[in-house]
Amino acid sequence: MRLCFVVEEQYRFDGMPVEVIRQLAVWGHRVDVVRPGTSLLRLSEVVRAGGHDAWVLKTVSGGPGLALLEAAAAVGLTTVNDARSIRGVRDKVVAAVIGRGRGLPVPETYAVARPELLAELPAAAFPLVVKPAEGSSGRGVRLVRSPDSPAASAGPPEEGMLIAQPYIPNSGVDLKVYGVGGELFATERSSPLHPGAPRRERSVPLSAEVAGMVAEAGEVYGLDLFGVDVLLGPDGPVIVDVNDFPSFRCVPDAVARVARAVLDLARTGGSAPGTAAVGPLPPPDPVAGPVFGTMPAPVPEPVPEPVPEPVPVPGPVSLLTSAGVPFRIPATAGEAG
Repeated sequence: MRLCFVVEEQYRFDGMPVEVIRQLAVWGHRVDVVRPGTSLLRLSEVVRAGGHDAWVLKTVSGGPGLALLEAAAAVGLTTVNDARSIRGVRDKVVAAVIGRGRGLPVPETYAVARPELLAELPAAAFPLVVKPAEGSSGRGVRLVRSPDSPAASAGPPEEGMLIAQPYIPNSGVDLKVYGVGGELFATERSSPLHPGAPRRERSVPLSAEVAGMVAEAGEVYGLDLFGVDVLLGPDGPVIVDVNDFPSFRCVPDAVARVARAVLDLARTGGSAPGTAAVGPLPPPDPVAGPVFGTMPAPVPEPVPEPVPEPVPVPGPVSLLTSAGVPFRIPATAGEAG
C-alpha cells in the first residue's frame, strides 16, 4: 500500500509516528511524509486522487496539517481518522457540545473569549478547570478556585477561545484510555492539576463501565485511533478530553498495533463520518476482561498484518516537497535529522 503521513515538527522525532512509519516500511509499504510546517508544497502534486491509499495525520491542534488532511478528503482519499471527525474533537467547544448532546458524561462547559469574563459566573460555579479550546498535551490547563483568583484573568490574549468546566474532585490521577485496532487500553498518570502527588505512568485494569463509555465516545465522535481522558469522580466516570491519534504510551506493542490499524483502516475506509449527527446510541454492550477491553459491536475485529522478518533495507520512505527532497527516517526516534 502507499500511505502519506502528515507530520509537524513537534513530532518529527516522536515514536508516534516515526516508529510506525518505520514499521510500515519494513513490512514493504510505501510511506510518504509531508511536513507542512517546513515545506513548500505544490498541492496539485502532493494531494491528488489515487496517489495514496490513505492519509494519516500527526499534528498539533491548530497546526496546518489538518487543512492538508481535509484537502485529501475533499478529493475522495481515505484519511485516518476521518478529517471531519478530527475537526470535531480538535475544537473543545465543538467536542463538548457533541458529547453532551449525545448523552456522554461531559461536564457542563462554559466558553469565553477573554479569561476575565469568568468573573461573571456565580461563586458556586467555582472551582473551574480552564484550558484553551484548541490546546493539546496539557498546555494552558489551570485551576481557577474563585472569581477573584489571579488565575481567572491569566493567559495571553492570543490564547483564543477558552473553555471552563467545573473541577471534578478526584484522587489526583487521570485515567487515559486508548482505542486502537478495536481494543481499549487504560493507563493512569499524575494529574497536571495535582503536581504535589506525582505517580509513575502505568497500565491499569479497565472496568466494563469505563470501557463501554469510551467505546461509545469513539463511536459518537467517529474516531478509529483515539484517546479519552477520564476522571473517576464521586458521581462516576467523567470524560474531560478526547484526542485523535494520541501517544499510545504504555500500550503493549503499540507501534505494531497502530501500524496494523492504519493498514486495516486504509483498506476499509474507517468509521463512517457524521456519526455525531444521528440519533441516540443504544446502550453499550458489556465489555469483558480485567485489564484490556474490546470495543462493542459494530467495530470489526482487526485483520492482523503479517509481520515478515526484518530486512536490512526498509521500504521507501520519502518527504513530499515541491523540490522532491528525500526524507530519511532517523535510526532512532531521538536522532537529529
